[in-house]
Amino acid sequence: FFVFVIVLAILEQMGLSREWIGFIFLLATIGLYAGIGIMSRTTDAAEYYVAGRRVPAVYNGMATGADWMSAASFIGMAGTLYLTGYSGLAFIMGWTGGYCLVALFLAPYLRKFGQFTIPDFLGERYGGNLPRFIGIFAAILCSFTYVVAQIYGVGLITSRLTGVAFELGVFLGLGGILVCSFLGGMRAVTWTQVAQYIILIIAYMIPVVWLSVKQTSVPVPQAIYGFQLEKVSAKEKLLTEDPKELEVRGIFKARSDALAEKLKDPAAALVADKAAAEARLAELRAANAPSIDIAAAEKAISDVPRDEAAARAAWTRAKAAADAKARPLNGMPPHAQQFAGDPNGDAAAVAAYDTSRRNFLALIFCLMIGTAALPHILMRYYTVPSVKEARQSVTWSLFFIFLLYFTAPALAVLVKYEVFHVLVGTPIDQLPAWVASWNKVDPSLMSITDINKDGLLQLNEMTIGGDIIVLATAEIGGLPYVISGLVAAGGLAAALSTADGLLLTIANALSHDLYYKMIDPNASTARRVTISKMLLLIVALAAAYVAAQKPADILFLV
Repeated sequence: FFVFVIVLAILEQMGLSREWIGFIFLLATIGLYAGIGIMSRTTDAAEYYVAGRRVPAVYNGMATGADWMSAASFIGMAGTLYLTGYSGLAFIMGWTGGYCLVALFLAPYLRKFGQFTIPDFLGERYGGNLPRFIGIFAAILCSFTYVVAQIYGVGLITSRLTGVAFELGVFLGLGGILVCSFLGGMRAVTWTQVAQYIILIIAYMIPVVWLSVKQTSVPVPQAIYGFQLEKVSAKEKLLTEDPKELEVRGIFKARSDALAEKLKDPAAALVADKAAAEARLAELRAANAPSIDIAAAEKAISDVPRDEAAARAAWTRAKAAADAKARPLNGMPPHAQQFAGDPNGDAAAVAAYDTSRRNFLALIFCLMIGTAALPHILMRYYTVPSVKEARQSVTWSLFFIFLLYFTAPALAVLVKYEVFHVLVGTPIDQLPAWVASWNKVDPSLMSITDINKDGLLQLNEMTIGGDIIVLATAEIGGLPYVISGLVAAGGLAAALSTADGLLLTIANALSHDLYYKMIDPNASTARRVTISKMLLLIVALAAAYVAAQKPADILFLV
């Protein structure tokens, strides 16, 4: 694998285009997973559902780590920490705490029961089809929402690697998901997830170690990022009071106020906007203005909302965006601030502080309970040979997950330092190429607007989505594009590994628990496995369709 990356780096220096590097990474990684999936094909029920119950603890721990570290963890975690600062640590503490519950109370006892799926366990433990059906419904409900987030991540990465449209990237990535799980079920998914974990953890570590060396000369970001956090906090104070930033925030505040006035009487404001746009177009035509100006005026007319309801919705969204831009630090809280408000302030500040603290603790609790109950994670502990190895498997899972979660806060701080000290203040026409590249992928994830027309980038003039922080880290740090391709391949591995487990959970719940246990108990093994494969394909296509609609960002979906 290292030789493959080095060869691509050499070819990049010899002139190989970025598009070709992206295609090669995509094809090579999916080809690797497809090869493992094909070699692991099976029609045996025990092999298909639980990998024959003979996966060693360390490999099951690695596969579980890949299964858990989805696009949300790989792509979204550091991005959320970048945008929310201290409060984002609730995700890390909640998700990690969930594995402690699994180790103590769930994994050993599930393995001792020895079933195939979680609904299977509920049906046998509590008796009758009602508990089984409740388990089926819960497994499908949470897994489908979760798999949509993974396929969204696959589409985002594929479009960035290859330059294709996001919607096409979703369905291209879907092929990679299916080749991992379609033929071999849990056996294929387990061994592809082991390979995917190795790729994703290497891809995550390389750019963050590089940023640490670049900024501090120390290759251990987890130990050194506290010093960078102090510098980020000092820069935040300067940006809060910077005259140019105040000017930009004032412009956005004026825009918000104007939209608030429109929302007081949307019907009248809509008529006035349309009349003004039509008058401007007539004026340009009368003056024989350049065609580009006339085209812009025509577009302005087409952008006017078609009716009062559409106007109200559009202006409400625009006002919310302007309000965020009118706040200090582009709407982000100070990175080291624990909670909103002030425990020593006035009544409103104390109330805000208490609410923020309670929400933080409640989020940790909910994530902890939710993590412990995820069906695609719990079913992994059916694959080990014994109860003892189930306990060992959870320990290994925690270790492999810890490697990434311990690094994500450092990555968020190092990237924020780079943005604050390198990007902010740069002339707009001298911004690095990655800004324009990501803007082409999705303007909602990366966009620049010189709102005060000074030719320099202020923090509040930049929109950057949390979902691109990790994927753009290599480019932000000035690394060769081949490392960006490696990071994207790691993100793809994270999304594919979790999507495989989720799709298998849904398909198995429908084929094994609903069809075999409740509809046709006499179905042959081959028929059950075939039905599971067909259902897996149908569910995958449905999830890809939903993901192509971009329903929300990755971490929110999870």
